[in-house]
Amino acid sequence: MARSIRSRVEPRWHGSQHRGARTTARPYAVLSWHCSALLLGIAVLSLGARDASAAGDVDFSRDVRSIFVEKCYSCHGPDETKREGELRLDFESDVFAERDAATIVRGKPDESELYRRLVTDDGDQRMPPPDSGKVVSDQQKALLKKWIAEGAEWQEHWSFEKLAKPEVPKGASGEFVQNEIDHFTLARMQAESFTPNPAADRVTLIRRLSFDLIGLPPTPAEVDAFVNDSSPSAYEGLVDRLLASEHCGERMAIYWLDVARYADSNGFHGDNPRTMWLYRDYVIDAFNSNMPFDQFTIEQLAGDLIPEAGRRGLIASAYNRLLQTTQEGGAQAKEYYARYAADRVRNTAGTWLGTTMNCVECHNHKFDPLSMKDFYSMAAFFADIDEPAVGGPQHTKFFTPEQQAKLEQADARIAELNEKLKAQKSEEDQTAVKKELAETQTQRKKVHDSGTDLVITNVRATPREIRILPRGNWMDDSGAVVQPAIPAFFGRLETGDRRATRLDLARWIASPDNPLTPRVLVNRVWTLMFGTGISGDLRDAGTQGVLPTHPDLLNWLSADFVEHDWDVKRLVKQIVMSGTYRQSSLVDNEKRSRDPYNRLLARQNRWRLDAEFVRDTALSISGLLVRKVGGPSVRPYQPAGYWMHLKFPNRTWQHDTGQNLYRRGLYTWWQRTFLHPSLLAFDAPTREECTAQRARSNTPLQALVLLNDPTYVESARKFAERIVQEGGDSVEERARFAMRQATSRAARDVEVAVLSDLYEQQLKEYSGDKEAAEKLLATGLSPSESSTDVTQLAAWTDVARAVLNLNETITRN
Repeated sequence: MARSIRSRVEPRWHGSQHRGARTTARPYAVLSWHCSALLLGIAVLSLGARDASAAGDVDFSRDVRSIFVEKCYSCHGPDETKREGELRLDFESDVFAERDAATIVRGKPDESELYRRLVTDDGDQRMPPPDSGKVVSDQQKALLKKWIAEGAEWQEHWSFEKLAKPEVPKGASGEFVQNEIDHFTLARMQAESFTPNPAADRVTLIRRLSFDLIGLPPTPAEVDAFVNDSSPSAYEGLVDRLLASEHCGERMAIYWLDVARYADSNGFHGDNPRTMWLYRDYVIDAFNSNMPFDQFTIEQLAGDLIPEAGRRGLIASAYNRLLQTTQEGGAQAKEYYARYAADRVRNTAGTWLGTTMNCVECHNHKFDPLSMKDFYSMAAFFADIDEPAVGGPQHTKFFTPEQQAKLEQADARIAELNEKLKAQKSEEDQTAVKKELAETQTQRKKVHDSGTDLVITNVRATPREIRILPRGNWMDDSGAVVQPAIPAFFGRLETGDRRATRLDLARWIASPDNPLTPRVLVNRVWTLMFGTGISGDLRDAGTQGVLPTHPDLLNWLSADFVEHDWDVKRLVKQIVMSGTYRQSSLVDNEKRSRDPYNRLLARQNRWRLDAEFVRDTALSISGLLVRKVGGPSVRPYQPAGYWMHLKFPNRTWQHDTGQNLYRRGLYTWWQRTFLHPSLLAFDAPTREECTAQRARSNTPLQALVLLNDPTYVESARKFAERIVQEGGDSVEERARFAMRQATSRAARDVEVAVLSDLYEQQLKEYSGDKEAAEKLLATGLSPSESSTDVTQLAAWTDVARAVLNLNETITRN
């Protein structure tokens, strides 16, 4: 990459229509539906309350800061408008500043005004004030006293600390220890008298890896190959194969599209459509090609400012246009420019920094060192984006290499014909040239019009003026004008006399000197592999977030990630190769009672698959899944009338036909205000804002979706055809086949008996109601490839519906 763009931070450039689907569930009381799945909680506190009498030193970050944040910051925190007594407890320099009565005297709690105010009986002197509603418990007072007595060692908030690579704990050995990660986790387990779970069986491991790395279940052939491979490199070989799969980029892209708030519609007012799928393809390609994360960051924020990035950089810059916009005729331009600026600050901070800057739009942050000036100075970075405040977005045409070649050929021919036209003297000769010229121009227009639209970032000649808006009021122009700047707490950009640009911002965000970006990324990737982060709150790495359960591990992984060129696939491999990752998710009573949320990582976690993967799994098992990567958004079946309230203009959903009906959930049309109901049922976000952490629920509605949504009924129908054609001749053989295909493991005898009974029960019912069987088998547009009697096939379809609805089928274990 050219030196000129490396600067101080040098990233390396390495609807619904179906034929007679039944809409009521049959009473499959004999099976346990997925809605009984275990809902794993997310850790919100470090393991166990810290007792001041416990052995060992009091740790400021772990034990003390949370007391200050909860009990003191409202009056003595970052917000200068609420600060009392000219005292703030969020900065070390202020806490230990010279005063008539020293706030804290290291080693001497009884001489420390802070401690004296906590324990005094004088209501006028006591802190927090009695009328504040805040009470410091005796345990917390004892902790503060012990901390001061031990020297009151101060630490920066964990995510703000300069990134440094800690020493790997020594002494751990045994089969569990596969890499450095295990040294950290085992040391924590041993400190709490825990032992790790044994490794999961091979069937569980390949299924886990397949869901985690490509978002699809393994085939029985893939399971057999792995189970029967006794070579020492079998596990690593499987990991490498999955990481090299083009579906790995699809799996990783879903997480990124959530935080970047990708959608196919504008969001506000009529929620009108726009074409953005080339950006989605860019994200998939970036993860598949293992683009360094610093480069990935810079291209999205400022790819349009990097000539060397070319077409890819322009497509990446569409990130800046993913926000919600309006086409409402009566909207105020000034209001929406303010909304757009605020949205970009919120999303940039949430996506890369794990920082909640939402409240700073209206007032200084109550708990983190962020001011209103910081918010609007960040907004000023994006003031160069040329966009309408109101109205449809401006699309730019992008062309494939073949289309581009045809356009260039046409342009060359048009130029030749224009010159030829000038040289012709006779009207007859001119007429012939004009005819060919018109034909060539028509052909060129067809090629041009066949290009793909994308809303990209275009730059204004002069950036808009950005000023602080008091209380976030867009009508109040009394605030000071600000220039682009990063939050003052993190320092300042060295740009000399020139105005800082988005490229400067992007380079700072992706700088090794920025402690937040690598920690946030590593924590979120860890979550993809464990279900919860090392810090349990993926949205907020600030003081209101959740302390890491293994801070040294998070720091080590983050520093190692930066050292190795921000290599995402290497990070993923590091995690999944660990013994910690390979553990069984089974939990005994002791671990359940002592560590119910698995903060010590003494076992793996299990959780229901994300919405897109639930769909992908059913389609994959049925044989319907189309594995094509990339391309425009698609429209699967959707309930009729679902869009009836989508106005300006009125719209109806017309589902696709052919292969587009069976694409992965990632490619489903993302309508923000009317997201596909099947995706909503399984907690997919509308992507109106940055979503770093999806909700995860288990509800009866989800079971009904799996039973009745045409996509799942059609999948069950095609799965039933496979059961009959490939599963053997007997009912028992077919039941075993169904379970193996859906869960990757051999069926238990009791399960075979239950499914066999279900088949016989449904066969009897359909034998007396052939019309119902035909209605069921008419669901979906895929043609039937079975000559089996309709009553038998309908009965097996109901068995398939049951199996696809099992907790185990849609659970990552």
